[in-house]
Amino acid sequence: MLTDEELMLAAGKGDLGAFEQIVLRYEAALWSIAYRFLGDRTGAEDIAQEAFLRVFESAPRYRPTAALGTYLRRVVINLCLDRARRKQPQQLSAEGLELSASRKYASPSPLDTLVSEERDEAVRRALDKLPARQRMALVLRHYEGLSYREIATVMGTSAKAVERLLARARASLEVLLRDLLRQ
Repeated sequence: MLTDEELMLAAGKGDLGAFEQIVLRYEAALWSIAYRFLGDRTGAEDIAQEAFLRVFESAPRYRPTAALGTYLRRVVINLCLDRARRKQPQQLSAEGLELSASRKYASPSPLDTLVSEERDEAVRRALDKLPARQRMALVLRHYEGLSYREIATVMGTSAKAVERLLARARASLEVLLRDLLRQ
């Protein structure tokens, strides 16, 4: 099995099969980041495709100085942040947030379902009010499970800056969700 770097070097020489292997390895992860940030399946597909297109176009210039997965995530993050700057506010889908504990059980009662949906909607609205970089840091940390250092790498910042982004995002969410947290 070829490494990511070997596949990219082959893709840079015109090997479409090698690039297809890269797409197969990373399409789910890239789509997931875009979907959790945008809350829109079609938009997430568009972002992932655009990311792969950009990476394919730059393949002849690729030099394996950083992990390919990190590079691909950075491209997706930049595309998401660009979209957020162009179009405010972005809507996060409650479906993508997976916050409801009751969804983990086989058959919640109708009341539990209603309460869960209302809670998810309140959280979604609160997340939509966060600045794009704070929202992206939250998505990468809490939904993608990346470490502060990994987030810093893919967002092109320092781990300390990620820590500050997350702290500000959490503080904002606490204020925005104050009533919900009291229940």
